[in-house]
Amino acid sequence: MTDAADPDDGTVTRLGSGGPWEARYGYSRVVRAGRSAWTSGCTSTVDGVVTHVGDAAAQTAQALRIGLSALAEVGAGPTDVVRTRMYVTDRLFVDEVGRAHQAVFGAVRPAATMVVVAGLLDPDHLVEIELEAHLPPS
Repeated sequence: MTDAADPDDGTVTRLGSGGPWEARYGYSRVVRAGRSAWTSGCTSTVDGVVTHVGDAAAQTAQALRIGLSALAEVGAGPTDVVRTRMYVTDRLFVDEVGRAHQAVFGAVRPAATMVVVAGLLDPDHLVEIELEAHLPPS
């Protein structure tokens, strides 16, 4: 973890959440460099346990809460989000995932991609979401 005194000074801030895979696989929950910030893929995993098993909409809402919380730690809010990527394990979940995304970002309208994938890290994960934010000049 690095402390960033001035977001425009070239400092990179990397923060972890303590999630079960971060140390094992070598990544951060959120990284901020200058005025840009990115989350790693967020799922509905809380304290190492997959929540909302079988409910794609609830998993989406939980993943978005986790991602937005991580962005808040580096000074970004929902209106700073400029891009989202959603990975969904079945076409049947696309509409409920999209509606849960719209409930959070309907007014913001970031660029978004939704991809149907063969599977995610845990078989109970139905959706994984990445967020990208761009903050205004300080």
